[in-house]
Formats: sequence, C-alpha cells, structure tokens
Amino acid sequence: MAGTEIEWVSTAEAAQRLGIGARTLYRLIDQGEVPAYKFGRVIRLQQGEIDAYIDRVRIAPGSLQHLYPDPKQPDADTHD
Repeated sequence: MAGTEIEWVSTAEAAQRLGIGARTLYRLIDQGEVPAYKFGRVIRLQQGEIDAYIDRVRIAPGSLQHLYPDPKQPDADTHD
C-alpha cells in the first residue's frame, strides 16, 4: 500500500456515516461485520472499509418481495 494514505475515522463518525447508533456499530464490529482497530484505548475504523461494508449490504432490487403482500389475484373458480 505504498503511497496510499489510510483515512481513519472515529466510531462516532463511522456510526454517523452508516446512519446507526454507537451500540449497533459496536455489535457489527464484535460480530466481524465491520473491521475496526484499537490503538491503546481508542477504536478507529478505515473509511475505505466502511464504504466496502456499505457496498456489501446493499439490497438487490427485487429481493424484498417477501416484505409486502401480493395483490389479491381473482379466483379462477368463481364466476359471476
């Protein structure tokens, strides 16, 4: 990684970027979903790894159909 500068962010900045609370961020870190680094008593995250996490958890179009009901289909057996 010669010549590449790492952009470090605090947990507060990372949580804000992800739109989540600190507790949720710590859970994601603890579960290995988001990489983090401890320097003494300070936890830091790499901006590039946060962006990579955002890309990984992107919802694919058409994958949420189970969350909303299908419109009622007319019954083929009923005739008026």
